[in-house]
Amino acid sequence: MGQARAPGGDRPLYSKGYKASVLGLLLATYTFNFIDRTIIATIGQAIKVDLHLTDTQLGLLGGLYFALLYTILGIPIARLAERWNRVSIISISLVIWSGFTALCGTAASFAQLALYRFGVGVGEAGCSPPSHSLISDYYAPKQRASALSIYSFGIPLGTMFGAVAGGWLAQELSWRAAFVIVGLPGILLALLVKLIVKEPPRGHSDVVETPLEPEAIIPAEPAKPAFSIGREFSELWAVTKVLFGKWPVLHMVLGVTIASFGSYGSGAFVPPYFVRAFGLGLAQVGLIVGLIGGFSAGLGTLVGGFFSDWAGKRSAKWYALTPAIGLIVCTPIYIVAYLQTDWQMTALILLIPGVFHYVYLAPTFGVVQNSVEPRRRATATALLFFFLNLIALGGGPVFTGWLIDHLAGFHFNHPQAGGIFAALGGMFTPGAADFASACPGGIAPKGAPVEAAKACGAAMARATQQGIIVSLCFYAWAGVHYTLAAIGMVKHMKSRAGA
Repeated sequence: MGQARAPGGDRPLYSKGYKASVLGLLLATYTFNFIDRTIIATIGQAIKVDLHLTDTQLGLLGGLYFALLYTILGIPIARLAERWNRVSIISISLVIWSGFTALCGTAASFAQLALYRFGVGVGEAGCSPPSHSLISDYYAPKQRASALSIYSFGIPLGTMFGAVAGGWLAQELSWRAAFVIVGLPGILLALLVKLIVKEPPRGHSDVVETPLEPEAIIPAEPAKPAFSIGREFSELWAVTKVLFGKWPVLHMVLGVTIASFGSYGSGAFVPPYFVRAFGLGLAQVGLIVGLIGGFSAGLGTLVGGFFSDWAGKRSAKWYALTPAIGLIVCTPIYIVAYLQTDWQMTALILLIPGVFHYVYLAPTFGVVQNSVEPRRRATATALLFFFLNLIALGGGPVFTGWLIDHLAGFHFNHPQAGGIFAALGGMFTPGAADFASACPGGIAPKGAPVEAAKACGAAMARATQQGIIVSLCFYAWAGVHYTLAAIGMVKHMKSRAGA
């Protein structure tokens, strides 16, 4: 049975089994969201070679071109979700982004592929804001970080499936077939979500969990406010003041944004790094990156939610300290992994830091959801994602790709150069040869001498390694902001509990 009704009232009470089913479907939706979003990182090397792209262009396809409409449209879609059926919004959005992902496989140029990536971003804008709002209505405040950690598990799960399936499909069939095959199943999932998931009343779980007592029956859902442009801007401003005007929440937002900047930037070039540095095939790279991400990042995401909810019962500051400790610990471990000269050792070490790294997601989302009223929760997620993704997803891959392009030029012209600081200091110095002309797509042209091929490959591999390492340093910076967020967190959460 999907739901029961409160005694003496007409509002539904959902069983634990049904809530778990809903959460499972939303997890599957978010998994497809990240498969379609991140598969371009796994098959990017094949696209780069086929379409003769630079790493900056790859960064634009995986970052800014996706993030631009994704972030901008997220806000009006979230405002719609505060008034309209959230389940319908998620289902329609899933159809749109899945269709555009499949269309990416038909692109014949960079411009066409960029256009389709804009479309993917349009669809995915309707996923997380209504999903976070739904989860917050199904789960009580002290369970939200845990529930949101399960939903956020879609990030490593989607990254894993996208990497494993995308790598294998690109190697055995083509990168075009990979886009089509991973895109189309999302349309079937959209139908399941629409048929199974029920729309709960707003604020459904913001009560004491003793539903069998008449005096504890869930109160009536807050009335839907009348629509007006002035009211919409007023609501946006009210949520903005919470996100950026409350010290603990502000630093949680800065922390998740900076950490995601480093994560999107480095993650976009990890699969190409294994190809460029170690000569591995796309299928093997997809398996390595996918399994590492699925295990370590997945474990970290779940630990972050459940541990912060558990520790948060003792002190709310743990919602900030858990991410702070995790991000500061993971940074040097990541750097050590990418300094290895053997891919097996790199992969083995990479199993460790993700467990610490990804603890930041669920506590952040939980604090944001608990900081606003029921009819502002989708808006809060959309505004958070607007700030986060415009900077992190829009800028991270582009920054890392731009950095790699310039570092590659430096190493091509100075093959005997020293470490990363020497390269960063000299990468804007004019060289004797232009790397982009000498190595189109990052490799030597057909028929080029063996020495030229080796020079292109070595420069590309060294530059990718160093670009990733620079991006990883953003994690430690983010950890500082989460530490600052712990100051005043207890007072803030108490004030929200009494609101």
